[in-house]
Amino acid sequence: MTTDDLNAPLGQDKTGKRRSKLPVALPHAAAGALGLFVVAFALWTLIADDPLGGEPVAVVIADLPSGVKTPAAGLAGPNRYDGPDPSAATPAKASPGTRTVTIIDGSSGKRQDVIVPGSAEGTKGAPVDTKLLEISRHGPIPKISTDGARPSDAYARKAPATVSNPDGPRIALVIAGLGVGASSTSEALSKIPGPVTFAFAPYGSDLETSVARARGEGHEILLQVPMEPFDYPDNDPGPQTLLSSLSGEQNVDRLQWLMSRFQGYVGVSNHMGARFTASEQSLAPVLRETAKRGLIYVDDGSSPRSLASQIAGANKVPFAKAEVIIDSVPTASEIDKALVRLETIARERGTATGYATALPITIARVAKWAKTVSGRGIVLVPISAIANKPKSS
Repeated sequence: MTTDDLNAPLGQDKTGKRRSKLPVALPHAAAGALGLFVVAFALWTLIADDPLGGEPVAVVIADLPSGVKTPAAGLAGPNRYDGPDPSAATPAKASPGTRTVTIIDGSSGKRQDVIVPGSAEGTKGAPVDTKLLEISRHGPIPKISTDGARPSDAYARKAPATVSNPDGPRIALVIAGLGVGASSTSEALSKIPGPVTFAFAPYGSDLETSVARARGEGHEILLQVPMEPFDYPDNDPGPQTLLSSLSGEQNVDRLQWLMSRFQGYVGVSNHMGARFTASEQSLAPVLRETAKRGLIYVDDGSSPRSLASQIAGANKVPFAKAEVIIDSVPTASEIDKALVRLETIARERGTATGYATALPITIARVAKWAKTVSGRGIVLVPISAIANKPKSS
């Protein structure tokens, strides 16, 4: 009698295959691996020699002073400077432009001073005369010294001598908008000759260095003062703009903030300002402050409604105004035509003043023009050589 599957006793027929099982479940394996990692990391933190504890490290290449011990060749680990050798006779003297960085060990509190050499270019340039400075609430600003010296005279550059034609036509050219763009400032400094005057905006990050370099290369300097245009605030010249809605005292305070941004300039010039310069009530206190500080005022010639000429004359402010804006149309051909007009005015009147911005095309055309203008009997002079001086009472 054949036994069917229903009547067969349980567990008697074991001919079926068993399913293989993993010796260890996957979650258990993952947990074990994580545990091993934690244990290994804990052991590493106990025995590893890492005094900085994994903190970020900045490496500075420095000219270490004499007597500094350096690691012997073949030693493991980063190079480090633990201060001057106590056995050294005298500490090394820091060269001009260097900076000292103090490093504090987080675990021991030990202080280390590392001397970082400064840029040689950073120390290049003409110095500022401290007797021509007054400390305001915003910082140092120009003043007339106790012996009567004026910044407009102290920082002026001599006009080139012309033996062949001492009474020949003279041109003063101002390049404005410098100090904000590093590339345009560097381009102007490297290509444009010294008699051309540079006007710096008050918002650059390293103005003192750029101005000192420009003065060292023979350029007179102007401070550009932002003034209110008719479409302000849609067209905003920048922070601390002088506004016709403010009182004279408020605008003078803003002017002093702008004057404190850098030093070494012979005068100030407007940046925009069509509305502001058309208001005698607004502009007069600013020009009186300019005269009080021993500076000249240069009108960029952009606004036909400007009252700067009349107000400057009434307040005995040395004054100059641009007859030609060189790059009102910033193309090579139009810039060249404007420079020709400038030469024509100089021949007719004896002097002429041009104003331009530090655009790459402007810098290139002016640099080329400046090389040839003397061959046409015209002398390039700094702005102070053309500014009208006030008559003494």
